[in-house]
Amino acid sequence: MKVVYLTKPGKMEIVEEKRPKAGPGNVLVKVEYNGICGSDVHFFKDGRVGDCVLTDRFVLGHEVSGTVAEIGEGVTNLKPGDRVALEPGYACGKCEFCKTGRYNLCPEMKFFAAPPVSGALKEYVSHPADMCFKLPQNVSTMEGALVEPLAVGLHATSLGGVSLGKTVVILGAGCIGLVTLLSAKARGAANIVVADLYDKRLEFAKEMGATHTINVRKEDVSKRVREIAGDGPDIVFETAGSPVTIAQTSLLARKGGTVVLVGMAAESEVKYNFFQAMEKELTIRCVFRYRNLYPVAIAAIASGSIDVKQIVTHEFTLDESEKAFQTVVEDAQNVVKGIIRM
Repeated sequence: MKVVYLTKPGKMEIVEEKRPKAGPGNVLVKVEYNGICGSDVHFFKDGRVGDCVLTDRFVLGHEVSGTVAEIGEGVTNLKPGDRVALEPGYACGKCEFCKTGRYNLCPEMKFFAAPPVSGALKEYVSHPADMCFKLPQNVSTMEGALVEPLAVGLHATSLGGVSLGKTVVILGAGCIGLVTLLSAKARGAANIVVADLYDKRLEFAKEMGATHTINVRKEDVSKRVREIAGDGPDIVFETAGSPVTIAQTSLLARKGGTVVLVGMAAESEVKYNFFQAMEKELTIRCVFRYRNLYPVAIAAIASGSIDVKQIVTHEFTLDESEKAFQTVVEDAQNVVKGIIRM
């Protein structure tokens, strides 16, 4: 099978490797789609995400879907031919966090493309059957690969307490910003303000339900948010993973409001105005992936409540993987979501 390795920042190589076996409790999945995530892009561009620095060649990719090719011993919930979305992490199931349902915090978590665990940018992967979720007939495998980022948006809006009538500001109109928008809209937010550097991304946000958009190169974000939201929004989401927008969150939120940090910065430390946070008595929530949300995300897509496929703007083949990542880095103003078709 073909496997795509990141050999150094900006360079990828395709190699042939032996196809894995399903193994007990696992299924072998013929991968059909891989989404390109922001963390993948940080690794491709910078060779690191926060404190995690790559020291050797590595396989990226964790937004993945495909068709079951083989089942391992003991698997009863799936069969060959089933189309599935793969939740990319699997936890120990025994620690305090697993037993209280917060398995995303498990210290023994193994997660695609989180070193040292290899990613899924390859033709076949073996994965625990209970982390492979069968897709309904009306949900495509392309949409299946988008379940992962949608789960992030659902988790963010849940932690932020988005509900009917709330006003939210979303900093960043990339993939995670837009799935956060879709999730906030589904939860009944009355005003959804999206800020970004690029007009094309803001046009996408408007089409998907943003009530207001702000181009941060052309407008004063703080002034414009006050014009729209008076004392400030109830909830501010930072989805860009930029030190600049992270720093803005405490300045924009209203007194008693909530800040939700979603985006991962390449740097592990950033400056933050904690005086504003304390003076306003803000609640600051941090998102680390998601938990227990794949069935919810799949149901939302299947029912038509959330149309996630509209975020895809660019599609590439496996052989074009390096070009795909270069395009995402170099043409950020036009790429909302890039996806690799196997």
